[in-house]
Amino acid sequence: MDRFQELSTIVLSELADVFAKMSEENVRELLDEIKKAKRIFLLGAGREGLSTREFAMRLMHLGKESHWLWDDTTPSMGTDDLFICVCGSANVSHENIICDNAKKTGAKLLLITPSAKGHIIEIADKVVRVPATAYKAVYNSEDEYVPTLQMMGNQFEQVLLIFFDVIVMMLSEEMDISKEEMEARHRNIE
Repeated sequence: MDRFQELSTIVLSELADVFAKMSEENVRELLDEIKKAKRIFLLGAGREGLSTREFAMRLMHLGKESHWLWDDTTPSMGTDDLFICVCGSANVSHENIICDNAKKTGAKLLLITPSAKGHIIEIADKVVRVPATAYKAVYNSEDEYVPTLQMMGNQFEQVLLIFFDVIVMMLSEEMDISKEEMEARHRNIE
């Protein structure tokens, strides 16, 4: 179990380092965009997508109309909408196409990524940088991200889950929405 404790401590330390490097101004932009959006559409692929889908659920609990892009019930996008794309590399072929199409609707495109370069960065209205190591991310320098012992995009994917939960906590405070109100919006037939 010594190795388990050692690796757990390293991973938790990495996550703390990522959060310590995050820009509060960048976080504020995300909060403001979410609060003013009529509707919010969210996209992420793979493990990044799992954390993003959980965020879509919590936005619904906050009373925001949120849609996970891959659901068959997702409506069309328009000018008053916010489209949040989470992409570690900022350059995945199918996400590039979807983001290009989203821009054509007039929706605001907000990208969450650690990458410094990529197609989606070039077309995004706003970019929220998460200084984590992500699979195939491109960085300008080593001080832009926290190095990791973990494989592939684990660090970025782990950070996303906690990051989104903290964003929801901040939104609930700023929007004056209690945990009880959020829970009342959870499905009640399970």
